[in-house]
Amino acid sequence: MSDAALQSDVNRNRSGANTFDVEAIRADFPALSQEINGKPLVYLDNGASAQKPRQVIDAMATLLAHDYSNVHRGVHTLSQRATTQYEALRDKAAHFINAPSRENIVITRNATEAFNLVMHGLGRAHFKAGDEIIITTMEHHANIVPWQMLAQEKGVVIKVAPLDDRGNFLLDEFEQLITSNTKLVSVAHASNVLGTITPAKAIVERAHARGIPVLFDGSQAAVHMPVDMQDLGCDLYIFTGHKLYGPTGIGILYATDDMLDRMAPFQGGGDMIERVSFDGTSYKTGPYKFEAGTPPIMEGVGLAAAIDYVSAIGMDRISAHEHDLLTYATARMKDIDGLTIYGEADQKAAIISFSVDGLHSHDMGTILDKFGVAVRVGKHCAEPLMDSLSLVGTARASFGLYNTIGEVDRLVEAIEKAKMLLG
Repeated sequence: MSDAALQSDVNRNRSGANTFDVEAIRADFPALSQEINGKPLVYLDNGASAQKPRQVIDAMATLLAHDYSNVHRGVHTLSQRATTQYEALRDKAAHFINAPSRENIVITRNATEAFNLVMHGLGRAHFKAGDEIIITTMEHHANIVPWQMLAQEKGVVIKVAPLDDRGNFLLDEFEQLITSNTKLVSVAHASNVLGTITPAKAIVERAHARGIPVLFDGSQAAVHMPVDMQDLGCDLYIFTGHKLYGPTGIGILYATDDMLDRMAPFQGGGDMIERVSFDGTSYKTGPYKFEAGTPPIMEGVGLAAAIDYVSAIGMDRISAHEHDLLTYATARMKDIDGLTIYGEADQKAAIISFSVDGLHSHDMGTILDKFGVAVRVGKHCAEPLMDSLSLVGTARASFGLYNTIGEVDRLVEAIEKAKMLLG
């Protein structure tokens, strides 16, 4: 398909009264207006961390300037203001993923901490030697290493569900891994390297038919598409703030009532206790027993503002815009001689990992930066996946709600120039 035809398809998708106004959105993001090496910034590293809109920046600055205090325990005005703003995150996160209640939302310091919380609270507390955990080939290290620690400590067995050559999750092969010893399925909802969107509801149905709980890593899914806990029916769901246009240092763990009751506390200390004496300690119930110590107050307010921001735009509209970008970019990049795209699953988030014959990914990333184009390079915290693909690394362009068709063209132009300079 020609470039003009591709652009025409995008224009048709964007016609009508409900047009996605990407230029108005871009105006909300101060970082996007700068130049890098004399070129307008094309930021395509959203899979690692997204830029922040003024609404998030302003919410955090206002808290620090006017309303800052520690939360939950204070009776004075500033503490009450800060507590109200911080606890609003629990409500907004519950609404964002359609959780049954705010009481199903555990606020963590990042997605990795959430995985370790589940490993400790569920795995260490309840699993024994010979129990099995099923993950996939494409997992982020955060969904591999904690289970390996548990395997070393308790002798649990990790099983790895395969993908096909296009990066599709193989549902039947996954189901064949389930045995009477399987105690948890923990898989990515969307891959940070391949972009593969797993058949999450079908995974839950097949696991639950055998009485097995399911955990999803939603770090690359919640930012790209609507997610609905009551429709999905999973037991645990994790996503992070900084990929969702919020700050670093904040994450969300959704857990069903049953899981909250079953899991043991992860850390001990202030704010997760009901009462402490030298004879013993009693803990709070629900999500609060997992939130020890002073929480990430400013970060929580920032993530609440980020959820407001994307919700006002609409996750369906964001998903459609990013799908247009993915379709256009895939077609354009396939026309580049010597370029290989890794991951062309039937259902895919707006992520393209690629390599160019004869060019190391780090060299590619360095040259692209000279033209103002920011991409991620390397193993993307997914070394087992890279090993399975016989790769030392890839370059990765990951798109967000503020990216444009013109920026895709800039990426393609920069890749062609990198080929000329380094070929």
